[in-house]
Amino acid sequence: MAEPLPSTRPRIPGSGLAKGLAVTLRTMTRKTVTEQYPEAQPDLPPRTRGVIGLFEENCTVCMLCARECPDWCIYIDSHKETVPAAAPGGRERSRNVLDRFAIDFSLCMYCGICIEVCPFDALFWSPEFEYAETDIRELTHERDKLREWMWTVPAPPALDPGAEEPKEIAAARKTAEKLLAAEQAAAARTEPGEGDA
Repeated sequence: MAEPLPSTRPRIPGSGLAKGLAVTLRTMTRKTVTEQYPEAQPDLPPRTRGVIGLFEENCTVCMLCARECPDWCIYIDSHKETVPAAAPGGRERSRNVLDRFAIDFSLCMYCGICIEVCPFDALFWSPEFEYAETDIRELTHERDKLREWMWTVPAPPALDPGAEEPKEIAAARKTAEKLLAAEQAAAARTEPGEGDA
């Protein structure tokens, strides 16, 4: 049977009490800071998790957020609509149309899984935190309220100056440059020449 290892340094009786009193005395001598909350809004960190905002135009009703939510607090209703063919002889397509998107914040545990799994960037964290209600049943917020919170979502942080330009921006820039070159070429053809009089 193995013997217990001896303590490397002897314990001084009351050392824990002395450390605790030292911390208390240090704290007592510091000036207290009181936040005047209702009158002055607090300075929140940039990644604050307040409520979830919905950018409805990006939602394709894929139901990933509702399926992955561990609390099952996201309620989505939709219906299918038939979209006519884009070209003659093409076939009609069907698409989902969002009827209801609601989040029950009395159940939500603010884990952010719904935001992470959304493949179309329809859900975002908003720093809003003042949404208390007197009745718990009123904490289920529908899509109009979630859309209002979308406008309080802070802009994403700027890219690193040395980072590669995103593909979407590069493609949009090339398209804009081609259109500008085509417009300039068309304008040059329509202008009368210097020799014409």
